[in-house]
Amino acid sequence: MKARKASRASLIPASLVLGGLAAAGAMLAWSGLAAQSTAPVAPAAVPGTLTYNGELTQGGWVRGKVPAGTSALALGGQPVQIAPDGNWFAAFDRDAGTIATLTATLASGRRITQPISVSPRAWQIENVNIARKPGGPTEAFMALRRPELDRINAARAMKTDAQGWRQHFIWPAKGRISGRFGSQRVYRGEPGAYHSGLDIATGTSGTPFVAPADGVVILAAEKPFTLEGNLLMLDHGMGLNSAFLHCSEILVKPGEHVRQGQVIGKIGMSGRATGPHLHWSIKWNEARLDPILFTGPQT
Repeated sequence: MKARKASRASLIPASLVLGGLAAAGAMLAWSGLAAQSTAPVAPAAVPGTLTYNGELTQGGWVRGKVPAGTSALALGGQPVQIAPDGNWFAAFDRDAGTIATLTATLASGRRITQPISVSPRAWQIENVNIARKPGGPTEAFMALRRPELDRINAARAMKTDAQGWRQHFIWPAKGRISGRFGSQRVYRGEPGAYHSGLDIATGTSGTPFVAPADGVVILAAEKPFTLEGNLLMLDHGMGLNSAFLHCSEILVKPGEHVRQGQVIGKIGMSGRATGPHLHWSIKWNEARLDPILFTGPQT
């Protein structure tokens, strides 16, 4: 599938004001598949306010700060962790609706709600005039796959002290974008699975790649997985994690703290891959996110 060139887009900042104050914020137009990323820390809140900014779009994210004394925060009914300094991070799935409700519970028990507009995306959809292959995975395949999925889910459930969620992410490697997040084929009207990450093709195996943000290694496959090949996963904290697929070599170990820009592996074509490339995917809890909304376009 040919990838469509991403266009630059603007950041959409917003400010939610609690305690009877009016909500205020400047909004800039959104366009295309890519966006410029925000500053690494949300604006400081004044007493009685909760502030947020980010990429308020499908596959995007939001980062903010609660006022002192806030006891709980939720986005769309899903609990959002609050750091000791009052900062928080949340995100919007690829198929998120156009409105997400942010709910803050104050120490007094008072609840404040605010709708956040989530802009839709123009996904790269390819309609093909062939039928989708019938049947699903065989039992023999699932006998191999289930333990791998258990390991992946267990890794994503880990809680660490990683602080990468606060940072502006960098590209783990530079190269041709051979697959875009969210792209999808439709087989005679029947949608196939969408592409869950960003593919970076470098042309050769063995090219080093780096950590896009600070993190803790939560999975480093000691042998190739059936689909992902040599799989490396980093926790960035607050439910945010990255996965790097098809590695030719993994250079870090489970439990290791890594710093942004540190070389953590080498690009390859292990697992189900037709050529050397790095498949980079990001999730916040169960939401699948677009990596380019964390980094902005390659420069």
